[in-house]
Amino acid sequence: MNKNSKIYIAGHRGLVGSAIVKNLEAKGYTNLVYRTHKELNLTNQKAVEAFFETEKPEYVILAAAKVGGIVANNTYRADFIYENLQIQNNIIHQSYVHGVKKLLFLGSTCIYPKNAPQPMPEDCLLTSELEYTNEPYAIAKIAGIKTCESYNIQYGTNFISVMPTNLYGPNDNFDLETSHVLPALLRKMHEAKINNEPKVEIWGSGNPRREFLYSEDMADACIYLMERINFEEIIQKELNATNLTLNTISEIRNTHINIGTGEDISIKELAYLIKNIVGYKGELYFNTEKPDGTMVKLTDPSKLHTLGWKHKVELKDGIKTVYEWYLGNK
Repeated sequence: MNKNSKIYIAGHRGLVGSAIVKNLEAKGYTNLVYRTHKELNLTNQKAVEAFFETEKPEYVILAAAKVGGIVANNTYRADFIYENLQIQNNIIHQSYVHGVKKLLFLGSTCIYPKNAPQPMPEDCLLTSELEYTNEPYAIAKIAGIKTCESYNIQYGTNFISVMPTNLYGPNDNFDLETSHVLPALLRKMHEAKINNEPKVEIWGSGNPRREFLYSEDMADACIYLMERINFEEIIQKELNATNLTLNTISEIRNTHINIGTGEDISIKELAYLIKNIVGYKGELYFNTEKPDGTMVKLTDPSKLHTLGWKHKVELKDGIKTVYEWYLGNK
C-alpha cells in the first residue's frame, strides 16, 4: 500500500474498525473510505456491488460484523449466522470481482474448539466441537476464513484472515448488559467508587484465565500485515516449517493468523488490577453460584511473531489509558 491508496474499512465505527482507522491516519494514509450502516447495508448484495462499482477500493479491511455477548449469541442464533455470512460473502466476493489488491478479514478466537489445546494454535481449527453458545457466530467466521482461502487458491487473490483474542480499548462497549468482562469490571468499579458502595459482585470464582489485547495493538498488527505480508508468504512460512514445497503440498489449510499476546491473567487478578487503577476502596465479592465458563482460553501467537510483529502495550498500561478514555467519554 502507498499513502494515497484507496482503502475501504468496513465497520469503521466499532472497537476494531475505529482503531484501524486511527492507525492508518497516524501512518499518513489519506484516501480512506467508509460508510455507516445507514449509508450502506452490508447484508444487501446489490448495495455492496454498487458501492464497489462506484468507489473501486484498492484495499479492503473487513472489520464489520454482528457481535454480542453470550446471551445475544445464544438468543439470536439465526441473526448471527445469517448477517455475518451475508456481510462477509458480499464484501469478499465483490473484492474479487473488482480486483482488490489485498483484503484483510477479521474474525475471532471463538472459532476454536471448546476443548482446544492451550495455548490455541491455528492448526487446531475444526478438530472438535465448538462452544455451543456462540456456535453460529463461530461458524460464520470459519466460513470467512475458508472463503478467503478458497478464493486465493482458485482465483489467485491476496485475501488474508486474522483472529484477534479478547480486545479492549477506546470506543469499547461499557454497557453492563452486553459488554465483555474487562470494560464491565471497569465500569462497575468506577460506579461503586463514586457511589461509595461497600462491595462489588463479580460472577464466578475468579479462577478462569483470559488473554487481553489492546485494540490499538491489534490495529497495528493488522496494518503491519497489510503493508508487509501476502498470502503466498504465509503459505511459504508454513511450507518451510514442514519442509514442503508448493509442488509437493496437497492441501492448504489454516492460513489464518492469531493476533494475541500469548499471556493470560485470572479474572480475580484482573479485578484487583482494575480496582487499584480505578481507586475503588471497597470489597470484591466473587459469587461462586454463578458460572465460570471456560477455565483457560489463550492464543498461540507464534506464527505472528515469526512474521515480525509482537504486541507493545502491557495490560496495566492499557487499562489505565482506557479508564482515562472512559472518564472523558461516558
